[in-house]
Amino acid sequence: MTRAVNYRELKRLYETMGPQQACRHLRDALAEKHLRPEDFSLRDLAEATIPDGREFIRLLDPRSKSGNVDLLEAADAVDTATFSNITGQIIFSKIMEGFTSDAFVASRMVETIPTRFSGEKIPGIGQMGDMAEAIDEGTVYPHVGLSEDYIETPATTKRGLIVPVTKEAIFFDRTHLVLQRAGEVGEFLGLNKEKRLLDCLIDDNTTDHQYKWKGVTYSTYQASAPWINVNTGNALVDWSNVDGAEQVMANILDPNTGEPIIVNADTILVCPELLHTARRIVDATEIEQVDNQANPSTVRTFAPNPMAGNYRVVSSRLLRARLSTAGEPTSNWYLGNFRKAFAYMENWGITVTQAPQNSEAEFTQDIMIRFKASERGAAATLEPRYVVKNSA
Repeated sequence: MTRAVNYRELKRLYETMGPQQACRHLRDALAEKHLRPEDFSLRDLAEATIPDGREFIRLLDPRSKSGNVDLLEAADAVDTATFSNITGQIIFSKIMEGFTSDAFVASRMVETIPTRFSGEKIPGIGQMGDMAEAIDEGTVYPHVGLSEDYIETPATTKRGLIVPVTKEAIFFDRTHLVLQRAGEVGEFLGLNKEKRLLDCLIDDNTTDHQYKWKGVTYSTYQASAPWINVNTGNALVDWSNVDGAEQVMANILDPNTGEPIIVNADTILVCPELLHTARRIVDATEIEQVDNQANPSTVRTFAPNPMAGNYRVVSSRLLRARLSTAGEPTSNWYLGNFRKAFAYMENWGITVTQAPQNSEAEFTQDIMIRFKASERGAAATLEPRYVVKNSA
């Protein structure tokens, strides 16, 4: 149900609080769902916030021209700042709604790391391992050395689209069409980011995201040295397959110390066809162990489910699409700590910028205001040893 917006009150609030405070107040109301973008009317908003708004709307009608002269163009510049700023908040809210869709699961699985660089070298110190020795009384402590360790992240890329608001959109009150375009802009930008992150998680379709360690680029999933995190012949059927993936992870060693990597796997990533199988495995309250399936009188052992509460299950239709694009089986599934293994290196998140008033586009295309949405970042593999790829 559409809420009734009091435009006069909105204008008074804008004049009382000032542009920045009023826009922040409106942005919060939209973010908290007290208002929705669909509650607004571009025509009503223009009439209420632009000086002589009704006359402004009338002059948008080509039939209002006199002697082939556009009276609106001939008049002094119309102050549309209030209208543009409020519309900008509405457009921003709709773009964000599309960009943060619940369907984009990979964006929530990895950490977003702010960076000012387009690709950077992240230094570290190789762990020395268990070098502690027993020291006799009065004996000098032994010295130990630290080895250099670093990874390099890929160059970031900028992506963006423009949402135009035309005179016709205001005059005919095509608010729904403008909001639809804004939502699509957010969705397309979010979809592009999600596909790049999923390609990073499955290590397919491109190599831009791959692990670059000490100057050498590696595929994320290795079947032999320097680490093994591929588990073939391990189709997801029951808890024993999850246990098999855990055993592969338990055998992965720190390259500097030779000690087991300390990581808690917390997520199972699957395509939709394995979603309910995975949920059954992790949500079951107990398991039954049958010693001899062929003998009806065989001993059956019941025990609590060892996987209960250990994992969250994440599924994505886009994951299936990205695996199919790469020619990979959609029965592949992944177990690990994705937040530690991967990241999105972000120069800036989704940002909406308004074009200056009285631009060339207004004269040549009847575009009253334009909003540009952009984001810049890159998917990166930080530590592939934290994830295991499983296949049938």
